[in-house]
Amino acid sequence: IVGNEYIDVIKYKDVLIVYDEDAPSFLRERNPRLFLPEDAPSDLKDAFYANEKTNWLEGKTGFLMFFEQSTRTRNSFESGMAQLGGHATFLDTSMMQISHGESAKDTAVILSSFGHMIACRYCNWGLGNKYIREMAKWSTVPIINLQCDLYHPMQALADLMTIEDEFGHTKNLKVSVIWAMATTHKKPISVPVSQVLLFPRYGIDVTLAYPEGYDLPDWVIEKARKNAAENGGSLTITHDMEAAYRDADVVFPKNWGSWVTNQSTTVVDDALLALKAWKCTPEMMKLAKPSCRYMHALPADRVNEVVDEVIDGPQSVVYQEAENRIHTAKAVMSLFVHDKLPGDRR
Repeated sequence: IVGNEYIDVIKYKDVLIVYDEDAPSFLRERNPRLFLPEDAPSDLKDAFYANEKTNWLEGKTGFLMFFEQSTRTRNSFESGMAQLGGHATFLDTSMMQISHGESAKDTAVILSSFGHMIACRYCNWGLGNKYIREMAKWSTVPIINLQCDLYHPMQALADLMTIEDEFGHTKNLKVSVIWAMATTHKKPISVPVSQVLLFPRYGIDVTLAYPEGYDLPDWVIEKARKNAAENGGSLTITHDMEAAYRDADVVFPKNWGSWVTNQSTTVVDDALLALKAWKCTPEMMKLAKPSCRYMHALPADRVNEVVDEVIDGPQSVVYQEAENRIHTAKAVMSLFVHDKLPGDRR
């Protein structure tokens, strides 16, 4: 299950590991042909533009379960599986028997008997990650987290790939994850959680900036600091927005909800409206380095989170970042989707 700490069940540093003698034996048994280096997404991107076939998953099928809306995640996986020679079926859970109460166990057992992968997005606070973990207990095929209430690992991987594309390295770059005001909906904390957990593993100096009340869970901060200490990165927390922009190499100004401190589902209240100044503007970008890149998971609230002059400007790489979703998705599927074994048969 790709989700908690980037690989749940398999405790590895990151999703795109070098396959060698340290690879878990059951993965090598199921996927003997796949020895993916960490630059696999870039290799797949090069092959895509060279019109080279990468039919590594020929004959494989996957199921994409969505409890919520999606543009980049659904299409990167659906198209990515096709480009790898397989087939992915989109499943709107409101049209499944889940809507009539079918359990996560029954869903996982049946779908895993039909194919080779289950991927799921379920972002409801307190429910999403638990549901995905429950499916993982019963599935005989890999479960990929397409975003839950706690994690969005696929977005963080594409973010990391984009940073490496832009700078050629990650070591000691100042990357600022900055809360921004938005009124579209009360968004999950999954994107900043995944970013602060993953980026320090690559020696990045992360600054996390947010107004009071928009904290991430204590265990996330503790784990992020441990990741930083072990890999030469750092984590700085501030409630000063300008400090986060100042001398930054990359900024991620994005909204997330106050789920940790306030579980209300109210989208707009007086406390939120008082934070309109938390917006990415040209003035804020001038505090950063001239080479600073503006990034965002999208969709962006172009009224409240960021102004058009920034997101459509020369420092923005949001479309490159979005494209990298398909290349990282293909790498993850190539790594984890495997052949059936005799023991899988019921």
